[in-house]
Amino acid sequence: MIKENLQEIEERISKACARAGRRREEVQLVAVSKYKPVEMIREAYEEGIRDFGENHPQEIREKYPSLPEDTHWHMIGHLQTNKIKYIIERACMVHSLDSLHLAEELSRAAVKCGRIMPVLIEVNMAKEASKYGIMPEDAENFIRQAALLEGIRIEGLMTIAPYTEQAESNRGYFRDMKKLFVDIQDKNIDNVNMCSLSMGMTGDFEVAIEEGATMVRVGTGIFGARIY
Repeated sequence: MIKENLQEIEERISKACARAGRRREEVQLVAVSKYKPVEMIREAYEEGIRDFGENHPQEIREKYPSLPEDTHWHMIGHLQTNKIKYIIERACMVHSLDSLHLAEELSRAAVKCGRIMPVLIEVNMAKEASKYGIMPEDAENFIRQAALLEGIRIEGLMTIAPYTEQAESNRGYFRDMKKLFVDIQDKNIDNVNMCSLSMGMTGDFEVAIEEGATMVRVGTGIFGARIY
């Protein structure tokens, strides 16, 4: 099942890139493996997937020893400061930096273990009360503050668009994210790389790619419906 699903997702990514006049290599697929057993993750690994996204730090900690060393774990869910210890030496990137307090604690932990943690700033582009993230109008100021901290390097932006049955309804949010991404990129802020734009999930990743996503996070489309 996973092999066939990955083939279908790959085809959809390639077609979306073609429609947008982009090269396939411009888009990185992160397989969202939250709540999925190691056996399923290993199956995806054997099909060539190396990047996996987890919502819970404990899952990264638990699954980390069971996969080969070249597996890349992305922390994509909300990160509490008391859980940083689980991911600081295991995650390749934190997609969900959403407060200065978290940035400071992440900085402290990274410096302590002698690494620089790549991070994405989570932006609540749709301004949903139920979602985490920096408001778009506050993003630049927040980034300027976070960029002063040691041990972290800002690599770009991430957003979670509203859940919808109609992917097209999220196009405006993705377009606004790309505009914000480019605006901040043009500021040339020190310690801000702005090379990654993480947006789009199983239901809307094709629209996100058409609007400029460089990373898409696909779970259900690869592993099937979530089992809690």
